[in-house]
Amino acid sequence: MGMKGIDDSTISLVLTDPPYFIDGMDDEWDNARLRSRIKPGVIGGLPVGMKFDRAQGRNLYKFLLPVAQEWMRALKPGGFALCFSQPRLVHHTAMALEDAGFEIRDMLAWRYEGQPKAFKQEHFIRRRNLPPEVKERMISDLEGRKTPQLKPQMELIVLAQAPRDGTFADNWLQHRAGLIDTSNPLVEPMQFPGTVIPVPKTRERSGHMAAKPVDLLRHLIRIFCANGSDAIVLDSFAGSGSTGVAARIEGRGFKGFEKDEATARAADSRVAGAVP
Repeated sequence: MGMKGIDDSTISLVLTDPPYFIDGMDDEWDNARLRSRIKPGVIGGLPVGMKFDRAQGRNLYKFLLPVAQEWMRALKPGGFALCFSQPRLVHHTAMALEDAGFEIRDMLAWRYEGQPKAFKQEHFIRRRNLPPEVKERMISDLEGRKTPQLKPQMELIVLAQAPRDGTFADNWLQHRAGLIDTSNPLVEPMQFPGTVIPVPKTRERSGHMAAKPVDLLRHLIRIFCANGSDAIVLDSFAGSGSTGVAARIEGRGFKGFEKDEATARAADSRVAGAVP
């Protein structure tokens, strides 16, 4: 794991979006394979959210725990880790960070407008081997009923913090970590930063199907990371490099890791081209 090469207590902020461990989006993530299976709202022929497996959460926890332990080692005392997670598995994400030694401070929500993905039952009923009058009665009885999926409008972010040295003030003066900056938020700049962050989904995917909006990442960096290029933002699942772009624009340093070589090369080029 590349993170083992990072010196202890040198990272100011972990900001990352790991695999969500649903429907093939796991530690064997393969962009080409997933694109071949995924249509809007559908994975592998079933609506997203209809394929449940209790092993998903357990596997996510097992995958994230050693990663979170590396974050704990690399972060400065009091440093924050912001980890995106899928709503129905976010508790496993939080437990992995907590068991690695982090304090779970809060849960943030990236708010956006998604597309409804719930399915009516008519199509499935008509395919069943039943008398026509029975099918029509079932369809009538289930009018307005859909699979249990409200329109997606958020992704959650676990806000965790490494233990501090002494008081908040002492920790900041020694390590420049552990306190947030509320003076200049990028999103809703006239308001005190809140736990719900409204940012439209990005159209700029840069070759990655799960890219996060750069403005969302910039907003988080401004609040949770010290100023200056000596403050390092770490993204262990860098993907197309959006976190690196946000860090560069905000004048911070950046370290990122991505196992897919083609994606990593594209991310390097994208981050290098970002202008502070």
